[in-house]
Amino acid sequence: MGSWFHQNFVEPGKVPMLLALVAFVLTFGITRMITRLIRAGKGPFRNIRPGGMHIHHVVPGVILMVVGGFGAVGSGRHGVGAAVWAVIFGMGSGLVLDEFALVLHLDDVYWTEQGRRSVEVVILAAALALLVLSGFSPLDVDSLSPEERQDRLSLLVSLGISLVFVLITLLKGKLPMALVGVLVPPVAIIGALRLARPGSLWARRFYRRRHRARARMTLRAYHRDRRWSAPRRRVQDWIGGAPDDEPKRPATPAPPPH
Repeated sequence: MGSWFHQNFVEPGKVPMLLALVAFVLTFGITRMITRLIRAGKGPFRNIRPGGMHIHHVVPGVILMVVGGFGAVGSGRHGVGAAVWAVIFGMGSGLVLDEFALVLHLDDVYWTEQGRRSVEVVILAAALALLVLSGFSPLDVDSLSPEERQDRLSLLVSLGISLVFVLITLLKGKLPMALVGVLVPPVAIIGALRLARPGSLWARRFYRRRHRARARMTLRAYHRDRRWSAPRRRVQDWIGGAPDDEPKRPATPAPPPH
């Protein structure tokens, strides 16, 4: 076990990446546990409100990310310093992405339906980090032979083709597939060849007069969402907690008597 870890993590310089991922996942999990306790009114934890202003944990998260990021850039991939900076960066990333929906909407949507986006981004970020640790490199550069790497033209063509598929997948409204496709090009190729998602830039631009393609796109998206929406929500609720119910609109008051 020790030789396997040394060969696969220590020698390639992946220990900081592993520590950052562990710190990221643990920080997100502990943060969600604390926020759920605060929401339920249990335990000693309370929101931080100096001067009546609610300080969200994305604020210390940004500070930790900046400090850890700059420290990691200047420390290399080996040594105790690299490990410490990686842990700091992972903790900051966990705090920031836990409130990704707040940053995206510029509103406190943590316990709303829009807040589910934070859980989705955290899962996606952890999956991408695992792919990198598993040996995948951006745009599958590691599959090139030494001769191809020396040939700059072949390298640029390979990167260019992969980027085109990633961009098409992104324009088709498939952000998760586009991000995974950066590390695993076949995923981007599949996303680029399949129909776009309704409402995407690709659909609005190229399906405007293609009524049959637009109908197939809508039907496929309907069946996909119907099949996976409930399981996805259950996983999100288990990880991050169920969002609050939509607030009921107050009844319209009766007009005053004359």
